[in-house]
Amino acid sequence: MDLEKTLLNSLGIEITELGKGRVIATMPVDERTWQPYGLLHGGASVALAETVASVGGFELVDQKNEAVVGLEINANHVRGKRNGYVTAEANILHKGRTTMVWDIKIRDEEDKLISVARCTLAVIKVKKDADA
Repeated sequence: MDLEKTLLNSLGIEITELGKGRVIATMPVDERTWQPYGLLHGGASVALAETVASVGGFELVDQKNEAVVGLEINANHVRGKRNGYVTAEANILHKGRTTMVWDIKIRDEEDKLISVARCTLAVIKVKKDADA
């Protein structure tokens, strides 16, 4: 997949750690991720949260036959942020055959909590290409 054409690239998200059941990524707080008043946009935080959960979920499935997609996400934004960067850490809470639940905490450079989120992923079957 060409990441240049994804939301990750548009928002400047970088995966910095990827393990079984845990993912860490950073995102800048700048003109790409601000809301009109110069603060980190809650939607950008939610996009970061769903990204780390989805990347982590994909690492836990049979990648030849399965994929993961966001089913539900909720977030609480507890502190504003004007510049710098934020770091999201996602940890799996539940891994089932058809769903996963991830806990995500987003913190700033001083380890202050910015947002918390919980993301439920659906595990879906991938249709095989007839020519494959």
